[in-house]
Amino acid sequence: MIFKNVLSRSDMISCLLCLDPPCSEACPKGDPAKMLKNVWFDNQDIAAMSLPCINPCVKCDAPCEKACISKRNVQIKNIITRLSDEVRPVAEIEIPENESALKCDICGVPLENPFLLSSSVVSSTYDMCARAFDAGWAGACFKTICSFDIHEASPRFSAISGDNGSIIGFKNIEQLSDHSVSENMEIFRKLKKNYPNKVILASIMGQNEEEWESLAKLCEENGADAIELNFSCPNMQEDGLGSDIGQLPELVERFTKAAKRSTTIPVFAKLTPNVATMSPAAEAALRGGADGIAAINTIKSITGVNPYTYAGDASVRGKSVIGGYSGNAVKPIALRFMAELGKNEKLKGMHISGMGGIETWRDALEFMLLGAGSIQITTAVMQYGYGIIDQLKTGLNYYLVQMGIKSVKDIIGAGIDSVSNTTDDLERDTVLLPKFALDKCVHCGRCVVSCNDGGHQAISFEDRIPHLDGSKCVGCHLCLLVCPEHAISHSKRRINRGDG
Repeated sequence: MIFKNVLSRSDMISCLLCLDPPCSEACPKGDPAKMLKNVWFDNQDIAAMSLPCINPCVKCDAPCEKACISKRNVQIKNIITRLSDEVRPVAEIEIPENESALKCDICGVPLENPFLLSSSVVSSTYDMCARAFDAGWAGACFKTICSFDIHEASPRFSAISGDNGSIIGFKNIEQLSDHSVSENMEIFRKLKKNYPNKVILASIMGQNEEEWESLAKLCEENGADAIELNFSCPNMQEDGLGSDIGQLPELVERFTKAAKRSTTIPVFAKLTPNVATMSPAAEAALRGGADGIAAINTIKSITGVNPYTYAGDASVRGKSVIGGYSGNAVKPIALRFMAELGKNEKLKGMHISGMGGIETWRDALEFMLLGAGSIQITTAVMQYGYGIIDQLKTGLNYYLVQMGIKSVKDIIGAGIDSVSNTTDDLERDTVLLPKFALDKCVHCGRCVVSCNDGGHQAISFEDRIPHLDGSKCVGCHLCLLVCPEHAISHSKRRINRGDG
């Protein structure tokens, strides 16, 4: 069973993931852009199994590459050839046609699949939600509804990008829905009429108990399937709103009770990660009657300061502000909170809707293994569009069928016992040495530099060939992480310390 991809984003790093891609328009034999997109989103098996048995590129002069508009043309023919020759022969199953394994629920409300839009700009109008539903999303948490005026700043986004320009971390200072409450209720009614099988979570924010109560009731009356209480937005102008609430468990409990008083549908508390631990607020939400938890919201951040103007990121007339950070960079932090919530015995039975840096089906799987029963996504949609739902669904479904898992619900929390609450639980008497594959090595010496200056000086470099000194190596695996060619892996056998 293959868990480490033969191909990855690094093999197509210059691909622009174009709209109406010229490469596919030029190809007479297939859809290379679809193949590339599957590789980008961690679906190499699906890309390979979509190919005919005989490699269509063998006698092709690659018009797809000639049509590529990237300044560094993507080696499309090589990628498809590798999919055909290296991946397809070892893929274990055909692409499943049935996606029934993805069916699940959110506190008893049926979901076609676990994937929802999270409360944000991507779910802020009827047309946007409708296009997402048509694309295959199971539902949407509508952009937070409130009764106070919203005045947005311009610009209001900034980002930290990777070497190819793709977004790694994303900062926003955007606030809540700028539609009136009545306008949003009209959208709910229209969505429920035209998409009765899609799930609508109504994100709300009140200024006092009466508003939390009345907004929850109004949303249920107009078609919402569940309520999400926004206790976590970091971008509010007024004190005592958003993440200010989520940092005070007594307010979380009070306002959750207020919302529960007026509604019969499930109520979720969306909690802030801008705390040391999330359990106090989560337990307070449970005491207030919450049926579930949504986490995480964005993390307070500044993504940069201009060294020439001294203005912060996304500055408005030279002024910036701390805002919410999201994107793939926050996934490790989000998973940390998933594990905390998933291991909390007091929260057993509560539905957790997980979010925070999810881009691929594998990201989503990690959240579910740590206890999330549904998945919410925004930043990846802002970057890649609603169409990523195809890669999310097909990838997760392929994994489930490959593993013989009948329902996605069976994996919820399955990995929680692998996470320890303390480092004292870790075995520390053996070492797992790295293993060097010299046939893959390009002799750059990056492993030597890192081991010398950031490790334990266990790798020598003779005739441009790395040599490991097992007596010095402590098995930290820094070399494995820095190798640009993935030519270093884990050994299969642990050894006792001092046996190097």
